[in-house]
Amino acid sequence: MPGIIIRPRARILHGHDWVYGTEVLKTFGNPENGSVISVKDGRDRLLGSAIYHGGSQIVARRFSYQRQDLDFDFFRRRIERAQLFRDCWSIDPEVRRVVWSESDGLPGVIVDRYGSVATLQTLTMAMDQRREMIAQAVSDVLSVTTVIERNDSSSRKLEGLESRVGVLLGKEPQEEIVTIAGMKFVLDFLGGQKTGFYLDQVASYNAVASWASGRRVLDCFSNQGAFAIACARSGATAVTAVESGVQNLPRIEKHAILNEVQLKVVGADVFDFLNNAARRGEEYDLIILDPPPFTKTRKNLKEALRGYRELHFKAAQLLSKDGLLATFSCSHHVSGEVFHESVAEAFHEARRSARKLVTFSQSPDHPIAINIPETEYLKGFLYQAVASF
Repeated sequence: MPGIIIRPRARILHGHDWVYGTEVLKTFGNPENGSVISVKDGRDRLLGSAIYHGGSQIVARRFSYQRQDLDFDFFRRRIERAQLFRDCWSIDPEVRRVVWSESDGLPGVIVDRYGSVATLQTLTMAMDQRREMIAQAVSDVLSVTTVIERNDSSSRKLEGLESRVGVLLGKEPQEEIVTIAGMKFVLDFLGGQKTGFYLDQVASYNAVASWASGRRVLDCFSNQGAFAIACARSGATAVTAVESGVQNLPRIEKHAILNEVQLKVVGADVFDFLNNAARRGEEYDLIILDPPPFTKTRKNLKEALRGYRELHFKAAQLLSKDGLLATFSCSHHVSGEVFHESVAEAFHEARRSARKLVTFSQSPDHPIAINIPETEYLKGFLYQAVASF
C-alpha cells in the first residue's frame, strides 16, 4: 500500500485524524488522488489507513487505525454502526442524520434520511469516487427506495470536485410532506435546502419555543420557518419571520398553513430589518438569530466577530425590558466562548444587561468526535435582558 510518512509533532500523533500538506515528511509508492494509503511515523510504525488527496490542503484523512480498504462491506458496516448509535437516542428513526462524516468514521460522507428518501453528500475525492457504492450500502442498511446526490456544497471546490445533483438510486422523488420535531414541512429533495432540512437544529426548535408562550417573537434568518412555527404552536401572541432568500418566503407561508399557525412573513435583509425596526421603536419579547456561517475560514474570524457584534447590538436594541434572545453560530472557527463574548460586548454597547440562561448545541445525530474539533460547529445561547440596576 502506498503512503506517507509524517513529521514529528503532526497533529495525527496527538489523536486528530487529518494530515495537512505541511505535516508530510515523505510520500512513497506514488499514491493517486482518491486512493487509500497507509500513514506512518518516522519509525515506520503504522498509524492507520487514510484517504489521500495530494492537491488538497488536507492531504490525508484517517478512517481506520488498521489496514483497511474501502469496499462495500466496509461502508455497510460503518453505516450500520452509525445507525445503531442513533437508535440509542430518542431521535426519530424516519427523519435524522444517519452519517456525520468523521464522527462516524466516513470522512466527507453525510447521509440524511427522510422516510423513504436518503440524501447523500460526498465532500472528499475518495468518497466521491465511491458514491455509487456508498449509495447502495445506504439503501441496503436503511431500506430506503431512493438515494439522492446533493453534491452542490461549495466545500467540494477544496477537493477539486464539480457540483452535481441527481438521483443515484431509485426514482426521482416528488415534493413530500415530512414531519420534523412535530411540525410539517414540504421538502424539495433536488432543489431545496442542501440535504433537505437543517436537522442539526431539531433539538433546539421546541427548546426555544418552550419560552415563547405569551411573547411577541421575531425569528430572523427564518429559512423554512421552523423556529417561527414552533413558537406559534407554543402560544406566542405574535410571530414575525424574516428571511432574505426569496425562494424561502412562499415555503414559510406554506408551512404556516400546513401547521395551522399565523405568521407575519417579511422578505428582507435581516440587518436592514433590524435597523428599520429600531427606528420605528418596535419591541419584541423573544428574538431568534440563526444566521448562516459568518466565516468558513480562520483568516476571516475578525470580520465575522464584527458581524456578530453588529447583529447582537441591533437585536439588543429591540428587546423588551425582560426580553429573551436565542442566538446561534454555525461557524466552526467561532468558539462558544468567543461567541458569548461578542454578545456581551454588543449588549454593553447597547447599554443593556443580560443573563445567560441556556446553552444549545447541535442535535445528537450530529455527534462530536473529541479528537476532531471540526465536528463541533453549532453553538447557541439563550439570554434574558435585565433592567438596569
